[in-house]
Amino acid sequence: MSDPSPNLPTTTTSNAARKPRVSLAIATAFGLGYLPRAPGTWGSLGGVALCLGMDWITSRKMLRLLNMERHANFWTVGLLPAQVDYVVVILIALLGVYVSGRAANYVGKKDPQFVVIDEVSGQMITYFSPFTLFNWKSLLLGFILFRVFDIWKPFPARQAESLPGGLGIMADDWIAGIYAALGLWIARALGL
Repeated sequence: MSDPSPNLPTTTTSNAARKPRVSLAIATAFGLGYLPRAPGTWGSLGGVALCLGMDWITSRKMLRLLNMERHANFWTVGLLPAQVDYVVVILIALLGVYVSGRAANYVGKKDPQFVVIDEVSGQMITYFSPFTLFNWKSLLLGFILFRVFDIWKPFPARQAESLPGGLGIMADDWIAGIYAALGLWIARALGL
């Protein structure tokens, strides 16, 4: 018997070169990270859009549209319970750690610029804190505050970047989201 052809890829080589398409799609927020100029801002806007959609689905607006408003109760204000928002925020954060780590490993960079799932996750944390009102003023201020804290990276956000893999990619944006949520709370407390 002869040896296998040297031109055929082995299982190990083929798996190492395989492009993690699903992870890249999620890590880039389905392409937002590939948009030119300020991909982090595009990712944050994706987070705003996702939050708006989730708010719409969990509010009476969706039930009115479907002519089902009479079915609203204490647990289900909208089509889905409002608690679903928090579950989605946690799931996106956990999924973000995994997919951003895979994307970073694939391209060989610690925190590739096209990975924006961290901005999506951080922006969602900004809005889904228990003390945030959801209106156009809080949307705008939350977006601005999150971008400022994400760029500035006050303590301990910059230090969180040194965490390994996807956790380091995501953690600084979670901290920026917490700071932005606190900023929204202060603005609300001051009557702004």
